[in-house]
Amino acid sequence: MSDSPLTHFDASGQAHMVDVGAKAQTHRVALAQGRISMLPATFELVRHGSPKKGDVLGVARLAGIMGAKRTADLIPLCHPIALTRVTVEFELLAAEPAVVCRASAETVGPTGVEMEALTAVNCALLTIYDMCKAADRGMVISDIRLLEKHGGKSGSFVAV
Repeated sequence: MSDSPLTHFDASGQAHMVDVGAKAQTHRVALAQGRISMLPATFELVRHGSPKKGDVLGVARLAGIMGAKRTADLIPLCHPIALTRVTVEFELLAAEPAVVCRASAETVGPTGVEMEALTAVNCALLTIYDMCKAADRGMVISDIRLLEKHGGKSGSFVAV
């Protein structure tokens, strides 16, 4: 074992998957957030999504949920987790114009779900970009971060 706070490296500095076999099965929750800024005209296309114009946020919500479920396939040292719940919500900020995405992930298990919540946010925002890039290639994805995590040995974290 290493004294390093970076748990994905062994004593010789080699990357490895952390052994969570002896850790307690606890209820774990994480909440993450990010945003995508865009032109006002693009924002209006997203805001007024309909079957005729396209439900950008509906597709992005599904992409976020799917992303959370596939986190272990995307992040090399993440454990596959049996998620018990994933939510993806959007807040439309007309004055900016931007869309804020918040995603939560939950499980009962030996390891946390921070990466799943963060992956959900990234996938949802990337999907918005993909669906709107024909109208606005200058969109900016930013401020992706963990807001909260609860459960496990390290307890709770709430961002300031």
